[in-house]
Amino acid sequence: MNFELPHIPNRENNPRETGLTMMMDKGLSWRETENFIDASAHLTDIVKFGFGTSYVTKDFQQKIDLYKAAGIKTYLGGTLFEAFIARGMFDDYRRLLDKYKLETCEVSDGSIELPQDQKCEYIATLAKDFTVLSEVGSKEEGIFISPAKWISMMQTELEAGSWKVIAEARESGNVGIYRPNGTAHVSLVNKIASNVKVENILWEAPKKAQQVWFIKQFGANVNLGNISFNEVIPLECLRLGLRGDTFFDTLPADIVKKFK
Repeated sequence: MNFELPHIPNRENNPRETGLTMMMDKGLSWRETENFIDASAHLTDIVKFGFGTSYVTKDFQQKIDLYKAAGIKTYLGGTLFEAFIARGMFDDYRRLLDKYKLETCEVSDGSIELPQDQKCEYIATLAKDFTVLSEVGSKEEGIFISPAKWISMMQTELEAGSWKVIAEARESGNVGIYRPNGTAHVSLVNKIASNVKVENILWEAPKKAQQVWFIKQFGANVNLGNISFNEVIPLECLRLGLRGDTFFDTLPADIVKKFK
């Protein structure tokens, strides 16, 4: 960091296993990618090429190479995986990963219905050669998944070989672990966190209020995803108590008492 300041939460340097920030790239140009890397690569662990953007993004290989040179993991959005699976093209999907020399991938079933055992087979197969993130939860509004099922699916997918399980919220942040108004399903999240190690979960949190909630709930080193490219630095300030929303969370009680 640029200068010394006491009472700042410890943040490990990349590569790290906890406190991950996943940025969602929804179509940055390669020049914008260069600018993002220059400003925020040191704070970014993973970049997801959102939904099917990799199919239409110009200079895609160049972008992958830029992220890789910066030490950032990249992977194709889970919706693209589902697009291949729906067409019976799993082998083609694997060849696509090899074509772009991607080392990380996502397995999801947010848009299509996959039997859990089949989903875990895909995870186990891909985990032999790739770092796998698997996503749990539906992208459709009104789809209710019981806490017990969330927990069971996450545990099973981690056992199958997932590095992290992603708690679904979409880029809109109003489904899955959130209510339609964007607030967290508190009881659901707490039940999940009581049964699955929090360090193994990447919570999608595209909105500031959601990021604040998770940081207050689980601390500065909670894994958060679907972060916009221009929100990575603001998110890091939230983690470190350098924004008003989390300002007092990292300070000793005597300072809090004095100023609050």
